[in-house]
Amino acid sequence: MENEELWSTVIGQSQAISYLQTAVESPVHAYLFIGPEGSGRKQAAFAFAGALLAANSEEESLRHRQLAVLEQHPDVTYVAPQGPSLLVVDSERIIKEASRSPIESNRKIIIVDRFHTAEPEVSASLLKTIEEPPESSIFVLLADDVREHQITISSRCVRVDFPALSTEVIADALVEEGESQDHAQFLAMAASGSLERARLLAKDPSVIDRYELWKSIPTRLNHTGATVAEIVTEIEEQISESESPLLSKHEKELADLEEREESFGTRGSGRKDLITRQKREIRRFREEELTFGFAVLSRQYLDASEHKTEEVILDATQRITTTASELLERNPNETLMLQALLLDLPALR
Repeated sequence: MENEELWSTVIGQSQAISYLQTAVESPVHAYLFIGPEGSGRKQAAFAFAGALLAANSEEESLRHRQLAVLEQHPDVTYVAPQGPSLLVVDSERIIKEASRSPIESNRKIIIVDRFHTAEPEVSASLLKTIEEPPESSIFVLLADDVREHQITISSRCVRVDFPALSTEVIADALVEEGESQDHAQFLAMAASGSLERARLLAKDPSVIDRYELWKSIPTRLNHTGATVAEIVTEIEEQISESESPLLSKHEKELADLEEREESFGTRGSGRKDLITRQKREIRRFREEELTFGFAVLSRQYLDASEHKTEEVILDATQRITTTASELLERNPNETLMLQALLLDLPALR
């Protein structure tokens, strides 16, 4: 894997890539990648890790790059919250990993995903380690944004921004991968700025059915609990069915892991981390599906502005936006959240 091929895993982030390629020559102790999930920040973190490890080992540079991109390098530790927040148990693991010596190279890269979810006490416990890590350790923190209690840690890192990918960038990437222009545009719209999600949806023909379901909701509402319960059941059933491509991907990952375990043993295989990541991906997939649905729903009300007063439309879209925010920040009960939202929305005729 050549250097150019290594960075080809990151789409639409030329400015960030250019900076990181230069940073490899003289890296600092900590970096903070800011941008939404699906913007390429995670792919960039592993590509950067591969480049950093390869830079210190000419003889094994190809292997370092390949293993890093495959998320299998023993000197690249990936830590992500198992639930909605980064917890004390996660910070303890991060500190422990930072203190360990590299196994196959002269450096150890610690990638911490969704760092913005770290509570104040967790951020405080990590400050000293991130500020003054062992000489061989380099931190790469991935976050949506910088919370107020994380400003001090942020000031100790070099910030690299990863803006959300535009619909055009995602559509172009999908066309290059074989999708038709019209279908690529639809997938890009449904992907909410995430190329990973767009690729997953490309394997799921039922995404159009889910789009039509969300689109139909305002005209089906009649302010009765029975109708709302029926609609919510349909939504949840369709989302559960749509998980199939992701579950197939997970099955392949587990099969590949079992093959490696047979060859090299189970110690250090990363099975626990893989299963944790897969659970998180399923939860994230459902969140993205609902976010997509809320966007379609909101558009239906905006398009109905000729038939409803501005106050009614603004109230409906505000309720949808508030519910979307609660979904991402509070991890509410999915069924109750949807029922409460639909009961409050006006019907469109």
